[in-house]
Amino acid sequence: MSGNEGTAADPAPLAVLGAGSWGTALAIQFARTGHPTLLWGRDHRQIEAMAEARCNARYLPGASFPESLVVEADLGRALARAPDILLAVPSHAFRSTLEALKPLIGRGQRVAWATKGFELGSGRLPHEVAREVLGSHVPIAVLSGPTFAAEVGRGLPTAMTVASPDASFADSLAKTLSGQNFRAYTSPDIVGVEVGGAVKNVLAIGTGIADGMGFGANTRIALITRGLAEMTRLGVALGARRETFMGLAALGDLVLTCTDDQSRNRRFGLAIAAGRSATEAQRLIGQVVEGVHAARAVRTVAARAAIEMPIAEEVYAVLHEGRDVRDAVRALMGRELRQE
Repeated sequence: MSGNEGTAADPAPLAVLGAGSWGTALAIQFARTGHPTLLWGRDHRQIEAMAEARCNARYLPGASFPESLVVEADLGRALARAPDILLAVPSHAFRSTLEALKPLIGRGQRVAWATKGFELGSGRLPHEVAREVLGSHVPIAVLSGPTFAAEVGRGLPTAMTVASPDASFADSLAKTLSGQNFRAYTSPDIVGVEVGGAVKNVLAIGTGIADGMGFGANTRIALITRGLAEMTRLGVALGARRETFMGLAALGDLVLTCTDDQSRNRRFGLAIAAGRSATEAQRLIGQVVEGVHAARAVRTVAARAAIEMPIAEEVYAVLHEGRDVRDAVRALMGRELRQE
């Protein structure tokens, strides 16, 4: 995949770090296109079980591993064989994973990620964290867009975005990912793609709450449309291109996560509307719900940028300040009228 590694007959391996549902699905997709792929996870017992079963029975049951996918429990061995590295870890583990791989990265290796969300403490986007940890000499990219892991694992038709300031890296990743039922587009706007991936999870929780309360289709589409406006305002203020928010990584991902119950964030909102606490809802879903922490981070970043995000603000208040959902709706509906 990198310029001096592998040939068309002998493609270079790629290492995927993170053996959850999304990391596994991406590893399957890379391997499905014929590229040797190494899938690493922290849990040695889980890795052993995956190697024996040739699938991830815990997080992605029914999606068998292609022959070119190898699971690896040793991080050093996984990185030593792969010129390109893809992180697929939750946002709260992103910095620590980068720090773990930093001393193992060799000259010419490139790092991408499918992690979404602002860093909770600092409010930094993933590419800012990567630059801080790895330095400016390592080529970087982000994969994002409207994708559910289960559907990618099953090989259903899918499209997503690869964004990087390094056009050659974005192009090579897109080509490596793309196959008969998978299409990857490229973008130079890493800020816009990352903002879209971070904010949509907060809005999906809000939409799930509204649907769970029985507020109807009118409310749902209003939240999606006005939520997109909030996302765009924040992104542009942070240096993103406005047109990015009409694409797969923003509008596409927002609609997907707000409208389909495969979305953990939407299901979390539905559980909150049913009267469950945040802890109970998280336990019910059984995997990380990125929007819960993202609500706090988005609020911090928006305040720093002096950007109004009333929907995201009310979702934060419901999740972290105990605000009643109906009070949040009344606050939104009672805002001063203005031009769209």
